[in-house]
Amino acid sequence: MKRLVPESALGQAAGTDAMKWQLTILVCMLAVAALVLRVIDLDRRPMHADEGVQGLKFIELLENGKYRYDPDEYHGPTLNYLTLPVAWLRGEHNRQALTETTLRLVPAVFGAGLVLLLFMVSDGLGRSATVSAALVTAISPALVFYGRYYIHETLLVFFTLAFLGACWRYLQTKRWGWAVAAGAAFGLMHATKETFVLELFAMSVALAIVIVTAHKKQNAPESPGHRAIRIRWLDVGIGLVVAIVVSVVFYTSFFQYWRGPVDSVLTYFPWLRRAGGASPHIHPWWFYLERLAFFKRQSGPVWSEASLLVLTIAGIGVAIRPGLLPSANARLVRFIAIYSIVLAGVYSAISYKTPWCILGFYHGFVLLAGVGVAGLLANCRTNLVRGVCVAVLAALLGHLGFQTWRTAYAQPADRRNPYVYAHSSMDLLRLVDKVNAIARADPNPDRFAIQIMAPGGDYWPLPWYFRKYRHTGWWSEIPENPYAPVMVVGAKFHADLDEKSEKRWLMVGFFESRPGVFFELYVELELWKKYVETLPRDDD
Repeated sequence: MKRLVPESALGQAAGTDAMKWQLTILVCMLAVAALVLRVIDLDRRPMHADEGVQGLKFIELLENGKYRYDPDEYHGPTLNYLTLPVAWLRGEHNRQALTETTLRLVPAVFGAGLVLLLFMVSDGLGRSATVSAALVTAISPALVFYGRYYIHETLLVFFTLAFLGACWRYLQTKRWGWAVAAGAAFGLMHATKETFVLELFAMSVALAIVIVTAHKKQNAPESPGHRAIRIRWLDVGIGLVVAIVVSVVFYTSFFQYWRGPVDSVLTYFPWLRRAGGASPHIHPWWFYLERLAFFKRQSGPVWSEASLLVLTIAGIGVAIRPGLLPSANARLVRFIAIYSIVLAGVYSAISYKTPWCILGFYHGFVLLAGVGVAGLLANCRTNLVRGVCVAVLAALLGHLGFQTWRTAYAQPADRRNPYVYAHSSMDLLRLVDKVNAIARADPNPDRFAIQIMAPGGDYWPLPWYFRKYRHTGWWSEIPENPYAPVMVVGAKFHADLDEKSEKRWLMVGFFESRPGVFFELYVELELWKKYVETLPRDDD
């Protein structure tokens, strides 16, 4: 006998499916927008010294298939190995072909991928909070700026959210496949950067507090937001095995270097010394807060992400009073809030600070901001109040978008930008272009050579930019015989190589490498004449 389904149930199911499709379309559209924001003009900003270092380390893998994890520097192997398929797809197989765009595409893709990962927690955040979090993720100043940086932070944030999302899906479904996914994401976190332990600590504290507070309510009636947390320890074990396997695969350079996993543990000794020792990166506890709340340097403009902080506080309000947003899971929102606050406290307490480290807890703030937007809209009781709220939220989000434009496009290398830190000057590109043009003018390219001399070896990222030249020397002092067709010399040396060579070499330019670091460019007289002949004439 055929069972009849009430028309009301069919209507509810159709409505639910429609809302799911709307959520899918909106989030995917925002993911595309996030990708576009991250890939436009990727080569416009000069390479940071750290990007240059990572780029040259990748070249060794690209050209020779070799990678060795170094416990003292460079962080984990995932960035290098995940760049390989991008370089192959773009037909770049050696240092001559490799470009900044190819390198930066990797964090750009993972940064946009953060939007898509929200599908994993959408049932816990609720539809409106998911869309809001996707929008804030797409236009976030810090996420966009460092999503265009060839460093590890964006990948670490991506794998962290993938781990949390997989854990959440496992708790909802009890399917062992999600335990495997969580283990893989955890292994990738470990293989990305040593600071993953800070995220793990913050997660542990947040989980403990959520469990304890839930235990106190165990006599209360269970609801979708307050079900007991139950897991199967066999699934946890499977996840841990997968995490270990993934980590070992990367740290052994795919089973070529078996000391790698050991070094991934020993690495904490040099990093702990660095975190608490003398360093130019020692900063006060408010270093990150200053960049978010109010940042102004010299005569520059005021930079602020106070709009994000306001929305984050609203999200924390929902975590404290879940009734403000019934569509969100109280435990998940509370976990995100505690995790983000604890992680912000840990990073602020560590003396060693660089601004890109902000991304760990900053992304938690972004998720809370999405919850805050949804919570504010859900508590508008009248059309007038809702209209005012929408206008205010539009202004706050518009301000975030404006800050993104300023940080990523208008002033991407300006020292007054809060996320620019010991960054290469735009003037450095002028130096690189000049040397490349002089090299093209050399009638004997096989003999073309460059000598780079900088106090303390402070010449990065020039090794990246001059990677194509086989005859290049790098010096921390003026050598006994410094002369070469082209010489790039730190201004602090006061080298006067033009005078000392009796004008057989000319000092033809003065360039800023980064704030307070300057180079003089010397060129052999005959080569300079050849270069001048290549320049367009006024009467042409």
